[in-house]
Amino acid sequence: QVQLVESGGGLVQPGGSLRLSCAASGSIFSINTMGWYRQAPGKQRERVAAISGSDTNYAASVKGRFTISRDNAKNTVYLQMNSLKPEDTAVYYCNADVTQTVVTGGPGPTYDYWGQGTQVTVSS
Repeated sequence: QVQLVESGGGLVQPGGSLRLSCAASGSIFSINTMGWYRQAPGKQRERVAAISGSDTNYAASVKGRFTISRDNAKNTVYLQMNSLKPEDTAVYYCNADVTQTVVTGGPGPTYDYWGQGTQVTVSS
């Protein structure tokens, strides 16, 4: 099994910054794409940013303000959020595409995992 644990959410004023972290642990052989999604009340979950190798992509609404990065040695992905707006308020979820390790130590099946979510509130 694999667990994703997020941290770094909170309350921030408009124009402020927050940094989210998501650490993966468990039977991990490799992690492919990692990403951040968010869901605001009454809205569908949307992808905010994703990173695969050195390739990154962003939702149009956050481009230029958010930066996704990862530390492969720590199996951790980050989301640096700058110039935050009230419309960024949502629960943010980490997602990872993980190839698990089997008992022989080799690669096993690949599954999609989600974190529990962390609340980000942008308000004055």
